Amino acid sequence: MDRKVVVRELVEQFKLEIVFGYKQLDREVEVSDIYRPGLELAGFFKYHPVERIHLLGKSELTFLKGLSGKERQARIERFCHPDIPCIIVTRGQEIPKELLQEVEKKEVPLFRTEMATTKFGSRITNYLEHVLAPSTTIHGVLVDVYGIGVLMIGKSGIGKSETALELVKRGHRLVADDAVEIFQYDENSLVGQAPELIRYLLEIRGVGIINIMTLFGAGAVRDRKKISLVIQLETWQDHTYYDRLGLDEEKYKILDTEVTKLTVPVRPGRNLAVIIEVAAMNFRLKRLGFHATKQIVQQLNQTLNDDFD
Repeated sequence: MDRKVVVRELVEQFKLEIVFGYKQLDREVEVSDIYRPGLELAGFFKYHPVERIHLLGKSELTFLKGLSGKERQARIERFCHPDIPCIIVTRGQEIPKELLQEVEKKEVPLFRTEMATTKFGSRITNYLEHVLAPSTTIHGVLVDVYGIGVLMIGKSGIGKSETALELVKRGHRLVADDAVEIFQYDENSLVGQAPELIRYLLEIRGVGIINIMTLFGAGAVRDRKKISLVIQLETWQDHTYYDRLGLDEEKYKILDTEVTKLTVPVRPGRNLAVIIEVAAMNFRLKRLGFHATKQIVQQLNQTLNDDFD
């Protein structure tokens, strides 16, 4: 899903002063990277990234003031590319008249903030990375089990919501039921949340829709959670092979990130909530370096070697 943000949202979010560009507030920002055009103001325009928001801090404006009038005009004229989403001057600095004239001529929005350049750059980058993060929606249930974000997937009616309800009763937390919105904020980081319309709600066939926060309290829910483990629930089939040792680790790809996946067969008598609790705890142990199956294999090999010696 391609996500975009318009500069109007930045003005509202960061309370920016609009110096020029009231008619250009619907310009779209498509990348989260921020740019400080020091090289361009020094005359190097070969790699000028006009798709980024440009910040002019104290260093940039001080450098411009040190140029001759003719040179300053020429640099600003080349710098103000019509495709720049917006230019933001930090520290509430005075704006050179040449820049004011050029942004009006090229119709580039120009804003100003009182915040320091580094601090403002960090905040707006974090905001844009959050808003512009690649995203998708998956049919499933996301729960927080012992601090591990567990995404349960499977066919409708397999028992995902009922398992989530049992986990909540056992002290764990619901993040999303039925539809899970997933955002990729970093290269290997997926964060899931519920759509606002169904947040904190759980559908149980035969009972209806219940509000988990109302029934169990605020401690039974959370707004978002990093997804670390995917558990696929499927109907037990007698002739299907299921991993009994845990040596082979499957992966499940969401967006551009692969997540550890377990397949758990479902049949009457299996306590899925307990199985998922154990799976989450075992996953934590593996991340800490404790792998029960590998230890057994090592001990077995050692015993066999001792027998042959």
